[in-house]
Amino acid sequence: MASAADPGEQPQEHHRSALGRTLPDAHVQFAVSYLDMLAEPTRLRLLWAMREEELGVSTLAETAGCTPTAASQHLAKLRLAGLVDQRAEGRARYYRLRGDHIKRLRDEALRQAEHTIENIPHPENS
Repeated sequence: MASAADPGEQPQEHHRSALGRTLPDAHVQFAVSYLDMLAEPTRLRLLWAMREEELGVSTLAETAGCTPTAASQHLAKLRLAGLVDQRAEGRARYYRLRGDHIKRLRDEALRQAEHTIENIPHPENS
């Protein structure tokens, strides 16, 4: 068990308790904007496509079932929202997810859908 001084074990719990009983407006607004980004089918498919690696616009568009132009527009929104990073290589642009939070949020939304659609029992709260 880690001591209170062990920074490797405490950050997640610290962040939970830092929000307190009442959510600050800024936290709520950012959370809603992230959920809004996930609420569009093409953007969710783009985020899913980037689950394992950095990908170029053409590959992302093909995977998401849209045109490269549409993919680029959605990727720009995701980048401005801080959910993906972009890397340029000549004229080509490559995208990857920014951090683990968006991965977990995406995955949990999709697991919730899977459980509902497939009528899979949800794990009990501990």
